[in-house]
Amino acid sequence: MSQPSQYVHGTGQEEQQRLTRLNDLINAASLRELNPQPGERILDFGSGLGQLSRAMARLSGVPVVGIERSADQIREALDQAEAAGERELLDLRQADVFSELALTPTEWGQFDVAHARFLLEHVPYPEAIVRTMVRAVRPGGRIVLEDDDHDVLRLWPEPPGVRVVWDAYVRTYDRLGNDPYIGRRLVQLLHDAGARPRRSTWVYFGSCSGRPEFPDYVRNLAGLFIGARELVQACGITTPQFEDALDALDVWERRPDAAFWYAYAWAEAVRP
Repeated sequence: MSQPSQYVHGTGQEEQQRLTRLNDLINAASLRELNPQPGERILDFGSGLGQLSRAMARLSGVPVVGIERSADQIREALDQAEAAGERELLDLRQADVFSELALTPTEWGQFDVAHARFLLEHVPYPEAIVRTMVRAVRPGGRIVLEDDDHDVLRLWPEPPGVRVVWDAYVRTYDRLGNDPYIGRRLVQLLHDAGARPRRSTWVYFGSCSGRPEFPDYVRNLAGLFIGARELVQACGITTPQFEDALDALDVWERRPDAAFWYAYAWAEAVRP
């Protein structure tokens, strides 16, 4: 496993702002599916800015252990937790999600839930992470995966030039050794890691004109493009094409009949 993972969007301030808005849009839906129970010890792989980790901790009543590689993300996560008066809800560890050092020897096999969202799509060896997640939970503990299948995006009426940029964006994943369609593989990954799959579903991520949150969905898509701009253009998109697509999204956002359709995959298994 010598090939390192690479997050295509980086961890700069603009990306952190995008992720914060994204959490506001999707955390409630993720929590409905996860349904944390009082007293559960939860381990969050790739915890990012910690908003979902804190939300899980509020429901379980137990601080969530978050594993995050980026020091920038951890600093911002702690700043946000302090500002919200919720610093005590987070136990953040800076570590690679593959690392044995992420947990102490006595913590392995002790968690009730191991969770990862939008992590596996950014790593070249997702199987190894899922095996680590299974090891981290107790027998009967849950392993929950949430991730993208980038084939499902539909914008209608389709804004001109956006699809070709989206297709190039998707190609950036396999150029980094990652899988942009990993959502459809989640159940298999759980099974192959020795867990017992028991549920799968889609978490809807979409909106339409007339909804107050609709602009945030469109801006999140534009932010994805901007954050990966260099890689997207390396896949054959010219600067005029890229700028025209962003302009088209801006115009499309104001259409009275625009609809943004997407969903991400969700799967759960238990450790035998």
